[in-house]
Amino acid sequence: MARMKFVCDSERCIECNSCVTACKNEHEVPWGVNRRRVVTLNDGVPGERSISVACMHCSDAPCMAVCPVNCFYRTEEGVVLHDKDVCIGCGYCSYACPFGAPQFPSAGTFGVRGKMDKCTFCAGGPEANGSQAEFEKYGRNRLAEGKLPACAEMCSTKALLAGDGDMVADIFRNRVLARGKGAEVWGWGTAYGSQQAGQPKGKS
Repeated sequence: MARMKFVCDSERCIECNSCVTACKNEHEVPWGVNRRRVVTLNDGVPGERSISVACMHCSDAPCMAVCPVNCFYRTEEGVVLHDKDVCIGCGYCSYACPFGAPQFPSAGTFGVRGKMDKCTFCAGGPEANGSQAEFEKYGRNRLAEGKLPACAEMCSTKALLAGDGDMVADIFRNRVLARGKGAEVWGWGTAYGSQQAGQPKGKS
């Protein structure tokens, strides 16, 4: 069974925000929530890089560890999802996540708190695949349709890769070997372990 992973190639990201727009459009994400965002590292410094950040669907997800009501669960494909019917909106997951993925929706001027929302890897939620209830709570279930996340499909430079972790790592590794630089992958080690996607197997 494939283990779904994200990786963003900072050498290719041009900060166009098409991934952010695609996500909000595909899932009708509530106001005040950005399931995906583009951030700039070392802004204004020579060698600055931009990366697209969302839930990385970690192998050992800290959000799952701290949730007091166990609303988080992992699918067979390794996607970390949550059940909004179980969520109590305590916010522990938002503090535990190193990527700032779980967020409170902002329904008013002062950000009225509610159920947590986060990237679903376009895999929906616990409701029936493709149902109206699933779409209203979690957005479109593209994985059930045999498609990859909308953010990765809309990336014009193919900086954002999504899919089977082994294939994603191989694609990135080949890019690094071809251009001779850029082996560091922001977030890969934190989310999936010490093995970097751009490094040869056997090295950490």
